[in-house]
Amino acid sequence: MLRFRNIDASPEDPVSTWGVEGLATALERGYLPHWQRIARAVRAEPYGAVARQLETALTVVEPNGATALLSDVLVQARESDRAAVARGLREHLRRSGLTAQDLAVAVGTSPSRLSTYLTGRVVPSAAIARRIERVAEEHARRGRIHPGGALGSPAA
Repeated sequence: MLRFRNIDASPEDPVSTWGVEGLATALERGYLPHWQRIARAVRAEPYGAVARQLETALTVVEPNGATALLSDVLVQARESDRAAVARGLREHLRRSGLTAQDLAVAVGTSPSRLSTYLTGRVVPSAAIARRIERVAEEHARRGRIHPGGALGSPAA
């Protein structure tokens, strides 16, 4: 049975109340049900408070199977956010009917930089992501590519 010491939470409380100390205790002396609860909290919010506290707990606990497992969960949860952004951008590109090069020009970036966004190697700023979305929506609405890839260009 897992017990917390010197903190105002118990293992039955929500994981969000455990703090770094509770997470470290669960990593050291917990069991699969505790680790599963931590994993669910991290997957739900990969950059949330529990995930950040887990990062800290992982640095203070001796490596073991649970630390390896939850470290992987943290990485995978964050990668899936990155992958979801890339999927969304690829979908905008597809719906726009533009080539990647034309979309890059229209949003004011280079084709190589746009490629890093589309593959998920780099996550664009919110401003760039919004610009990609806006340009793609405009071209999808019009149903055609304007000469030179510029918005508002007269149709040929």
